[in-house]
Amino acid sequence: MQGPRDWDATTYDRVADPMTRWGSAVLDRLPLGGDETVLDAGCGTGRVTEQLAARLPDGRVIALDASPSMVAEAERRLARFGDRVAYLVADLGRPFSLPGDRPADAILSTATFHWVPDHDALFRNLAAVVQPGGRLVAQCGGFGNIATIQAVLATIGDGWLGDVHFETPEATVERLATAGFVDIETWLQPEPTTFEPGEPFADYLRTVVLGSHLARLPADEHDAFVQAVVTGIGKPVIDYVRLNIVARRG
Repeated sequence: MQGPRDWDATTYDRVADPMTRWGSAVLDRLPLGGDETVLDAGCGTGRVTEQLAARLPDGRVIALDASPSMVAEAERRLARFGDRVAYLVADLGRPFSLPGDRPADAILSTATFHWVPDHDALFRNLAAVVQPGGRLVAQCGGFGNIATIQAVLATIGDGWLGDVHFETPEATVERLATAGFVDIETWLQPEPTTFEPGEPFADYLRTVVLGSHLARLPADEHDAFVQAVVTGIGKPVIDYVRLNIVARRG
C-alpha cells in the first residue's frame, strides 16, 4: 500500500488561511491548564500548532505529520518554542509511538483525518497514545465536502475522486466508541469559502485539493488538469463541509 504523499509545504503555508481559521476555532474547544502534553495530529506547517504552543507555557506539544516537508516547515516556524515542541513524521493510519513512549494528555487535529483512508485504524491508533480521560478535539472534511469539485473530477481524466475519506457524524461516533472513546459529540458544519479568482484560486486547488490527482499525471499535463477543474467549478467557491469531533478516551 502506498503511504501518504509529501506536500509542497512552502506553498501550502502561503495559501492555508481557511484551514488556519477553522483550526483556531477548533483549538478554542480544547480546555487547557497550560501544563499538558498535547499531540497535534496533522500539524501541517505549524500555523495552528503555534497557537497551541502559546497556550501551553508549562507544557509540551508533539507536532506530528505524515509529510516530511510539512514537519520541516513547522520546525522553522516553531523554533522559538525550543524543546517545548517535539516533531514526529508518522502516518496516523499505522500504529506509532510518541517521543519518550509517554501518552499525551490530549489530542488536537485540524484538516487531517480525511486524508487517512482507514478511520477504524485512525481512531484505534489515536486511542493508543492518549491518557485515559484525555480529550480528542478535531475537525476534518466531512460528508458532502467539496462535492462540486468531486462532481467535476468525475467527468475528467479517468474519473478518480481522490484518496479522501469524507465521513458522516453517525459512522464516526460508532468508530470512536469501538476504539474506546466516550462522551462523543460529532456534527457537520458547512463552510463555503470564496477565493480570489484566477491564479490564486488555481494555486490553492493545485496545492491543497488536487495534489494526489496531479501526482498520477505527467508534469506537462498538470496545468491543463487544474484549469479543467477551475473551469468546471465556475465561481471560485469551494463548498467545504467540516466534520467536528469532541470525545474523551475511556
